Amino acid sequence: MINLTFPDGAVRSFEAGTTSLDVAKSISEGLARKVISSLVNNEVWDVSRPLTTDATIQFLTWESDVAKNTFWHSSAHLMAEAVEALYPGVKFWVGPALDKGFYYDMDLGDRKITEEDVAAIEKKMTELAKQNNPFIRKEISKKDAVNYFFEKNDEYKLDLLHNLEDGNITFYSQGAFTDLCRGPHIPNTGIIKAIKITNVAGAYWKGDEKNKQLTRLYGISFPSQKELDEYLALLEEAKKRDHRKLAKDLSLYIFDDDTGSGLPLWMPNGTVIIEELEKLAKETETEAGYKRVVTPHIAKETMYQTSGHLPYYADSMFPPMEVDGEKYYLKAMNCPHHHKIFDAEPRSYRELPLRIAEYGTCYRYEQSGELFGLMRVRMLHMNDGHIYCSKEQFFDEFKAVNELYLKYFKIFGIDKFVMRLSLHSPEKLGKKYVNEPELWLETEEMVRKVLIETGTPFIEVQDEAAFYGPKIDVQIYSVIGREFTLATNQVDFNSGLKFKLSFTNQNNEAEVPLIIHRAPLGTHERFIGFLLEHYAGKFPVWLSPLQVKILPISDKFMEYATAVESQLKKAGVRVEIDSRSEKIGKKIREAELGRVPYMLVVGEKDVAADTVSVRRQGVGDTGAIPVQQFIDQITIEIKERKSE
Repeated sequence: MINLTFPDGAVRSFEAGTTSLDVAKSISEGLARKVISSLVNNEVWDVSRPLTTDATIQFLTWESDVAKNTFWHSSAHLMAEAVEALYPGVKFWVGPALDKGFYYDMDLGDRKITEEDVAAIEKKMTELAKQNNPFIRKEISKKDAVNYFFEKNDEYKLDLLHNLEDGNITFYSQGAFTDLCRGPHIPNTGIIKAIKITNVAGAYWKGDEKNKQLTRLYGISFPSQKELDEYLALLEEAKKRDHRKLAKDLSLYIFDDDTGSGLPLWMPNGTVIIEELEKLAKETETEAGYKRVVTPHIAKETMYQTSGHLPYYADSMFPPMEVDGEKYYLKAMNCPHHHKIFDAEPRSYRELPLRIAEYGTCYRYEQSGELFGLMRVRMLHMNDGHIYCSKEQFFDEFKAVNELYLKYFKIFGIDKFVMRLSLHSPEKLGKKYVNEPELWLETEEMVRKVLIETGTPFIEVQDEAAFYGPKIDVQIYSVIGREFTLATNQVDFNSGLKFKLSFTNQNNEAEVPLIIHRAPLGTHERFIGFLLEHYAGKFPVWLSPLQVKILPISDKFMEYATAVESQLKKAGVRVEIDSRSEKIGKKIREAELGRVPYMLVVGEKDVAADTVSVRRQGVGDTGAIPVQQFIDQITIEIKERKSE
C-alpha cells in the first residue's frame, strides 16, 4: 500500500500501481472526467502513470494553466500524427505548448503547406481525436531509441537524443504515432473537441539561420467548440489591434532596409508619444528623488568583462569594433556606466540611497527570425535606473519601486498584472549565474519578504533570474487579455563586488552597496507596442500625437478656425486644421479613422457665438461650448493624464 497526501492535508491509502485517474474516480466520476494531468510530488504526471511510492497528489483540470500546457502539448502530437498520416516521410523536430496553443516544426521536404493542406490536416486531427486513443508512455533505453530513429533515418530526433542521458528517455504513442517525448500527456485524444491551425511559418532548425528552414505549424485546441469560437473572436479583435498595423495607420515609425533590421525610425507622431512617456518618467522620478545622468552609447571591452556581461550576455551583444587597438561594444545595458558614476566620488551612508536614472539607448542583437515589430528590436530606449543602498534600506527601496509600477498601471488603465519572482537554479551556479550560493538565498528571501509583507500578488519561477541576482518581472495584460512582459525590478549583489563599489557606513567602515536595477516602463518600443493594442490606437488625450482637429464647414470659416487653433497652441495643445475643400461628413469620418480624440466643427453659429461644436472620438457630437471652456477642459484632461 502507498499513502497519498491531498492538498487539504488528508492522507489516504491505495494499492501500489494505482493511477491518478483511479484515485480521481475513487473521489467522483465527475472529477475523473475533468482531470487532465496531476501533480505528483510537485511534478506534472500523466494521470495514467502508476503510483508506486508515498506521494503528494493534486488533480489538474482545464482551469489550470499547467493543465492547459499538457492539453496543448498533446494536441501538438495529435497534429503530428495527422501530418504523418497525410504526408508519409515527414520528419519532426520539436512540438512544444505555448502560452496559447502549440506548434510543431517539421521537415516536409520540398512540399509547401497550402490552405487546402491546412483544411485537410484539421479534418484529419478531428477524425483522429474522435478515436479516443490513449497516450501511452514507454521508458526506453538510449540504444533502442537511437536504433528506432536510425531506422527511420530521422536526423532531427537523433540530434535530440545525443544530449539525453540513458535511463531518462521516454516515448509516447497515440494511435499510429510514436514520438520521443518526456511528457506528460492527457489521458486520450477524445478530450480534444475543437481544433484550429492558426498559422504556417518557416523556422530554422535550432533557430540557426545557417541550418535548414523547417515548416512550423501553429495550432490551438479546446475541450469544447464554444471555447474555440470565443478564442477565434478574440483573435480577430487582436488582429485589429496589431500594433504593427496600427502604427502604420498612425504613421508612428518605419523600418528601412538601408537603416537595418530591428532599428525603428520614429516619425513625428511616434516621437510625440516617446517624449510624453519620457516626460512622465522624468516627472515621476524627480518626485521620487532620482538624479538624472547621461552615458555613452559605446564602451570598452574591459568594462563589460568587469561587469560579467561578456561571459554571460555576449550572444545578445553586437560584435565589437576595434578602435586604437582596443575593442569597443555598443551599449547593451546602462548599468555598468551607472556603476562608474557611483564610483566617481567617495560615498557616505548619508548619501544613500543614491537613485540615478537615464532614458538610455541600448543595442541588443536579436536574431533576424526573432524580430517582431516593436516587441523585439535591436535598438531600444530604456526607462532605466539604479538604486545604491544598504541592506537596511533595501526593503523600503524595493517596495517603492513596486509602488511606482502601481502608479503607472493606474495612469494607463492597466487592471490585470502579475509579479513574477524569478529565482536562480543552484545547478547552474558558475555557468548561467554568478557562483555565490549564500548571497542568492539571502537576496531571494529579501525580495520575497517585501512582496509578502506588502501584500503584493506574485508567483515564483525557477531558473529565470538575472545572472547577478533575483528579479521581479512584471507581466501585464491588455484589455483583450494578451500578456506582455513590461518591466523588471532586479537585485544585484554581484556588481558592487565586481566594480569594487563602496560607501563609508556609520561605523566609518567600507561597505559594499546593494544595487536595485529597475525599469518601470521597460523600453518605450515594447511599451508603445503594448499601448497600441491596449488602446486600439485610440490613445488618451495626453498621449495622442494629435489631440484636436479643427474641421471648418467651409472655406469662409478658415479665419475663425485659425484663431481657435492659435488659442489651443498657446495653451500647449497639439492641434491641426483640416483645410481641405471637402464635405464636413468626410472630414469627420477621416478624423475618426485617424483616432483623433477631439474634433471641433466650426460654422456660422460658432463664429457668431465664439463657440466650437465638439465631437469626441467614439462618442460623437457632445454639443457646442465656448472656446475658452473647451480649452480649460482639455488642458485639465492633459495635465491630469486621464486614461479616458
